[in-house]
Amino acid sequence: MAEKILKVGYVQQSCSEVRKDNVAKSIAGIRECARRGAQLVALQELHTGVYFCQAEDVNRFDMAESIPGPSTQEFGAIAKELGIVLVTSLFEKRAPGLYHNTAVVLEKDGTIAGTYRKMHIPDDPGYYEKFYFTPGDMGFNPVETSVGKLGVLVCWDQWYPEGARLMAMAGADLLIYPTAIGWDPHDTKEEQKRQQDAWIISQRGHAVANGLPVVSVNRVGFEPDFSGVGNGSRFWGHSFVAGPQGEFLYVSPSDLAENVVLDVDLGRAEDVRRIWPFFRDRRIDAYGDIVKRWGK
Repeated sequence: MAEKILKVGYVQQSCSEVRKDNVAKSIAGIRECARRGAQLVALQELHTGVYFCQAEDVNRFDMAESIPGPSTQEFGAIAKELGIVLVTSLFEKRAPGLYHNTAVVLEKDGTIAGTYRKMHIPDDPGYYEKFYFTPGDMGFNPVETSVGKLGVLVCWDQWYPEGARLMAMAGADLLIYPTAIGWDPHDTKEEQKRQQDAWIISQRGHAVANGLPVVSVNRVGFEPDFSGVGNGSRFWGHSFVAGPQGEFLYVSPSDLAENVVLDVDLGRAEDVRRIWPFFRDRRIDAYGDIVKRWGK
């Protein structure tokens, strides 16, 4: 199939408790990506603040905002100014006592092209998201934009092949995972490597199984547990873009902020699916039990 090149950018950054500083970093990264020709720029999960889910604190709900709201206004203006499609992430206040971890896609004219509410919500040491976020209720539907159909999922979603598959089946041109994941500093080097390798393999597997490019954007830097109970988290960066056979197109370092732009050939997905016709050979007649919690 003929090439269909999309210039994709992403911003890998560190974050602090000062929202305006985080927003300034994101915007500076977006501008650099746009200067280098990016048509689409993706930001990491909850990029306007620290990853506050390391502990449970009701005061953190004050960080949440409406859609539309401050973030969609600020970043929508940047998308319009630069003429790019922008994938952002925020802590959404939907109603009193009802909050989501939500990705918002902004079109080139600054309008909201669509949203995705994180479906899979973890509750593990250092990742107490169930305290803050209600599971998404919008399903797995790509956001249609001027640069293609974006299968946007968020962080913990990246461990679930079902979400990636459903996005692909709904016509996504690529999968995008805004992410915040890191190591407990007390973990051994061996354990840290196992965790990071598993994270990489899972997402490259989604690329292979669905014949689609994958963009994964993670944060960097150490963020202490504000409660003083946990050990904090060292976010491992390593943002990457993989092609439809899982091949690395680019990999960022684990410890440095970086703004990346590269060419992604969306047309190659058709070529790959012709030689690896996984969708043709799916046994949809035998998959009924997949909707059960366990076994028969």
